[in-house]
Amino acid sequence: MKRILFLLFVFSLATQAAVKRTEDVIYGRKFGTALTLDVFTPDKPNGAAIFYMVSGGFFSEHSHINPPFYQPLLDHGYTVFAVVHGSQPKFIVPEIEEDIHRAIRFVRHNAAKFGVDPKRFGISGGSAGGHLSLTMGTQGGPGKADAKDPIDRESSAVQCVACFYPPTDFLNWSGAGDDAVGYGTTIKFQPAFGSEALTAEGRQRLGKMISPILFVTSNMAPTLVMHGDSDKMVPIYQAKVFEKKCQKVHAPYKLIIKPGADHGWPGMEKDMEVFAQWFDEHLGK
Repeated sequence: MKRILFLLFVFSLATQAAVKRTEDVIYGRKFGTALTLDVFTPDKPNGAAIFYMVSGGFFSEHSHINPPFYQPLLDHGYTVFAVVHGSQPKFIVPEIEEDIHRAIRFVRHNAAKFGVDPKRFGISGGSAGGHLSLTMGTQGGPGKADAKDPIDRESSAVQCVACFYPPTDFLNWSGAGDDAVGYGTTIKFQPAFGSEALTAEGRQRLGKMISPILFVTSNMAPTLVMHGDSDKMVPIYQAKVFEKKCQKVHAPYKLIIKPGADHGWPGMEKDMEVFAQWFDEHLGK
């Protein structure tokens, strides 16, 4: 028994050693602050990249990067970019979304350096990170051709999305007309929505800007959402109403419902294997 445990320990160390981690890669700067990401390169990369959104409640920091959670992606050969963005309350959601556009453009501009194919980008995350993933899946696109910085001329489009329990429609939260733009159910996250959350008119303006459901088209990146049907923070309604919109315009979308699951559940790292298979299917070789 001791020998078996020892061999498992050695195998675990060997597996961890096979992944190269490059920390604090600067992908941009704003207001004198460096925006960083960590790069996890597997021993046998398949050439595709997965961006993982390090975000909860639109707050992000380096200590929240969770390497074991990405292991199924690494086992499939994906190079993982764990993206840390500017956090609320200093930055609001639209400003945070711009950080993610920038991160994807940065990696695409440096694709050869990272050993990834700029035409095979996937994105993932949970909750706020799921929202940012859907935002890129529905709104990622060409940069400004005349941008002074060549990185900003690159596209921020991704080719595939797989995420956990994302907000999709802030203006219709648990049902039609349920306003959650830093209000009502989400009032404790009001700093992430800024001053627009203080008035009904402002919430309508901002809600239309940051709700991925309003940007769904048939050309949307193939998207997989996994959501618990007992989620008390982001109701399952969010995933279902997004599904209806995708079906209406024939957008590629798959919903996996976890019966009895709340906002997160034990063994979620095993579900990353499902995500890895989804990326295999849609990112190809």
